[in-house]
Amino acid sequence: MADQRATGRHARVRAPELRGRGWLNTGGRQLKLADLRGKIVLLDFWTFCCINCLHVLDELRSLEEKYGDVLVVIGVHSPKFEHERDADALAAAVERYGVGHPVLDDPELETWQQYAAKAWPTLSVVDPEGYVVASMAGEGHAEGLGRLIDELITTHEAKGTLHRGDGPYVPPADVATTLRFPGKALVLPSGNLLVSDSAHHSLVELGPDNETLVRRIGSGERGRSDGGPEVAAFSEPQGLCLLPEREAAVAGYHVVVADTVNHLLRGLRLDTGEVTTIAGTGRPWRSTVDNHAHDALAADLSSPWDVAWYDGRVIVAMAGIHQLWWFDPVKRTTGVFAGTTVEALRDGPIPDVWLAQPSGLSAAGATLWLADSETSALRYIREGVLHTAVGQGLFDFGHMDGPASQALMQHPLGVCGLPDGSALVADTYNGAVRHYDPTTETVSTVASDLAEPSDVVLTADGEVLVVESGAHRIVRLAPGAIPQAATVAGARHRTERPPTDLAPGEVTLDVVFTPAPGQKLDESFGPSTRLEVSASPPELLLDGGGTTTELSRRLVLNPAVSKGVLQVVAQAATCDAEAEHAACHLTRQDWGVPVNVTDAGAARLPLILRGLDEGS
Repeated sequence: MADQRATGRHARVRAPELRGRGWLNTGGRQLKLADLRGKIVLLDFWTFCCINCLHVLDELRSLEEKYGDVLVVIGVHSPKFEHERDADALAAAVERYGVGHPVLDDPELETWQQYAAKAWPTLSVVDPEGYVVASMAGEGHAEGLGRLIDELITTHEAKGTLHRGDGPYVPPADVATTLRFPGKALVLPSGNLLVSDSAHHSLVELGPDNETLVRRIGSGERGRSDGGPEVAAFSEPQGLCLLPEREAAVAGYHVVVADTVNHLLRGLRLDTGEVTTIAGTGRPWRSTVDNHAHDALAADLSSPWDVAWYDGRVIVAMAGIHQLWWFDPVKRTTGVFAGTTVEALRDGPIPDVWLAQPSGLSAAGATLWLADSETSALRYIREGVLHTAVGQGLFDFGHMDGPASQALMQHPLGVCGLPDGSALVADTYNGAVRHYDPTTETVSTVASDLAEPSDVVLTADGEVLVVESGAHRIVRLAPGAIPQAATVAGARHRTERPPTDLAPGEVTLDVVFTPAPGQKLDESFGPSTRLEVSASPPELLLDGGGTTTELSRRLVLNPAVSKGVLQVVAQAATCDAEAEHAACHLTRQDWGVPVNVTDAGAARLPLILRGLDEGS
């Protein structure tokens, strides 16, 4: 078994310099590590497409508030998709997600490689003397980081090497617009349009011209509170779903809202603007998958991104854990609809399928359309089976039209099923609206040069509306745009993340796990660790696939397959070591590791589930 606990101190490692294309949230200042000496520095390696990275942004807010005079968080933006390499797109994302610390733009992954990051997100802690003292991958580390920061404060105050005071963060100027990075839209029975105004943390009702403000629902401040339009609070809301009349009458509300960053579903009464919490505890899901129905208000959710009424229930795109859930507004229960939490592309009968950050839903008759953003795929469920119409996997993307089997998209966030059985897709990172025709199995481009379109909506009179999120507006497609759709030859891209060179034949996979300070492995409910391994293409892995409770695994790589992706999912259960009523914790990380199989490659693949390499 892999070494799961720290067994001693290691040599101190000087933190590499921070290098990239430029900085955001510093007022134009170019930061160096020397400028941060005397502070505890937390480097957050992230990319703005990644839902786990967005979870970490939210987790870090409490640490930044508590330790603001000693802690400097630096976001190191390390892009996956081609669109994320664009400097303007990054600046928009920093505003969109309310990033309240300096961000280094690292499009060539220079700093990522210097700190040996292998997964999004990765966190590295640098002490006030400039040494790396901890590194960890994934989310859910706020509590452990708080304990580590407390230890560093005690140590470096005693040494006189800790300097309190303001950090280098300079907030950007506010820009006044009616909508700010809107997410999704819903045509109301009145003919008005309800829009999730994500960066304003509210809902907006617009008139038939899609511009006139009728009312705002929500205080406009990030928060979590129920009540009337002026006092209700959301945190980056996204999806909207209108309930059928019968269910709405029983439930007591008309619209279900995916309150994404709060990990909640909210109910909205259209007549009064009253908002109530209808599902979720507010805690992000970190548990094990089951097939049971749960009391909706007692269930932990994870970044619900869209909602749709399908097959007599609300289906929820649970982007944070790569699943679809169902919610019953009458019985007030919820549970898993599809997906195992493995982030990848695998079709078949639900629920045993693989999804990757599902972000858009649209029900059209017997079909539930799905925008699966991290696989850049258009997928659909019909008669209990998940199919992929367009998309090839986690690391293949681009803007290519033509036969659906060859077509490519780039991180789509929205989809709209049409009455003729076809679908429109908000191809977000390509700035386009795409059309999939199932009769001819072809893909075409309906509109382009849009600023991160995030949803497509069909009105009662057949107009097509697009939520142009990056331009902070709703736009109409020109009449007849679909029949006149163009064919774009485009380009194929693969993720810029460097692959790992591994030797053919036997390779040892070691997942190294160190419990956070004050925690220990918990075997009170069975084995404390779990490891699941698969490969794409499947032929890459001759032996070593499947699930075990050991964190070390012998793999056999096929010498006839030169490259591919190893899909590794690891989790570890811990509990508080000394507490009388110990809290339980589940740490989970999902890696898609691009590999080259070469004779010069390594015979060991180490991955860190949580590592705290203390050297101070």
